[in-house]
Amino acid sequence: MNESNHAPLLLGIDIGTTGAKVLLVDGRDANAIAHRTEEYPLHMPRTNWCEQDPHDWWRATVQGVRQVMETERVDPGRVAAIGLSGQMHGLVTLDAAGETIRPAILWNDQRTAAECDLITRTVGQERLIQLTGNIALTGFTAPKILWMREHEPEAYARIASILLPKDYIRYRMSGQRFTDVADASGTLLLDVAHRTWSREVLAALEILEGWLPTVTECDVASTRLCAGAARELGLLEGTPIAAGGGDQAAQAVGSGIIDEGTVCVTIGTSGVVFAPSKTYRPEPHGRLHAFCHAVPGMWHLMGVMLSAGGSLRWFRDLLGDEFNEHSCYLGKDPYELLTEEASHVAPGADGLIFLPYLTGERTPHNDPNARGVFCGLSLTHRRPHLARAVLEGITFGLCDCLDLLREAGVQPTEIRVSGGGARCAMWRQMIADVFNEPVTTCDSPHGAAMGAALFGGVGAGVFEDVPTAARLIQTHTQRSEPGPAASAYPEILRHYRSLYPALSGKF
Repeated sequence: MNESNHAPLLLGIDIGTTGAKVLLVDGRDANAIAHRTEEYPLHMPRTNWCEQDPHDWWRATVQGVRQVMETERVDPGRVAAIGLSGQMHGLVTLDAAGETIRPAILWNDQRTAAECDLITRTVGQERLIQLTGNIALTGFTAPKILWMREHEPEAYARIASILLPKDYIRYRMSGQRFTDVADASGTLLLDVAHRTWSREVLAALEILEGWLPTVTECDVASTRLCAGAARELGLLEGTPIAAGGGDQAAQAVGSGIIDEGTVCVTIGTSGVVFAPSKTYRPEPHGRLHAFCHAVPGMWHLMGVMLSAGGSLRWFRDLLGDEFNEHSCYLGKDPYELLTEEASHVAPGADGLIFLPYLTGERTPHNDPNARGVFCGLSLTHRRPHLARAVLEGITFGLCDCLDLLREAGVQPTEIRVSGGGARCAMWRQMIADVFNEPVTTCDSPHGAAMGAALFGGVGAGVFEDVPTAARLIQTHTQRSEPGPAASAYPEILRHYRSLYPALSGKF
């Protein structure tokens, strides 16, 4: 790096489920300079449990920051700010000495069904949706706290602080307990309309407000780097640390999704349809999440399907090593070969329909027991038919989310597609056909880490505000218009939607 250039630099840190991503960003134009991801393990000690050691997050953060700084030969004095993002809903508990009490319980942990029922009975589902924008789901933080109270009373009695994953990193950096409105929205403890902790919910669940961190907007420089952490990270003491945001809101900012009417469809392991909103408008039945957006004064609605890209990966793995070796022999990625084969099959896969509920579902069916289904299999179906059915089933699930957003009053003016699925032209075209809407791609590969860096830039005064920073992101690459296949999909989609009600009692 040319050290004669004294433009401010920003560090964005995203504490993901599989690793910590550290992104170094140029403060002049929000362009990424370098990035590093350090992985850490998931622990599943029992069926439906998923945990991580918060110390692994810190070790990965230290390694990632040092690697980026040393590789790019960055003068620590040029780092104007740090921003944080991370997986939502996780429960980190600290004792009075600030030490972790037990491993963190993660967003995809499913042990808290009984506690969700208790929350619903105690608060009332309608009131819970009014206050928190959501129904009680096993992934959220509040049920995990109640689970500890019921099943680990000795550990529960030691709780002095409760933090979310990225906020544990802030605590290690500064010794201070803060969070942001976007991440706090996923705890089921925030009054989302008023962007503050809900004393009504806390009182009903008998959770002490003093356990919770101070909540601010995402762009607030809430803390500064302490001396000990600065030595570990190789940064300067006193470097500002922005509040940051939960991964979905941070990714939206890092992809330029800040205006009402712009809808983002993200295809990763899960599938997310995300829509900013100028007003707080929870879906009356809780079929959509209503959270605070990372843009001050805005909210967002979000539909989530649990097995989007995860369904395609399952199908690829099911085909075994022979298929993967065959793909390599042809010089193709296995996903590329599957989508190429599927492109030669007509819409509807010759009567074959796939339900992508391999790990249960959240939107539009809040059903942890839902399961995947191939319906209509015959002797005429081959691998390309199954591949197309899987792709269509995922896309139909995303369309369910989009239609619920429309019912909630969202009027899409632009639909952007991001994530691994967005790289496939055939899949982008399928999305445009099923949605019967034009779609554009997002080419911001750093997502949540970029959003985190931008929060840091706003907090340190490098950028005027979040919208100004987000509009620096260049996201438009390709546009797909609905094609001839669009006319075939309404009838196929109708058949797809008839299957869950018919089969739900059998799962």
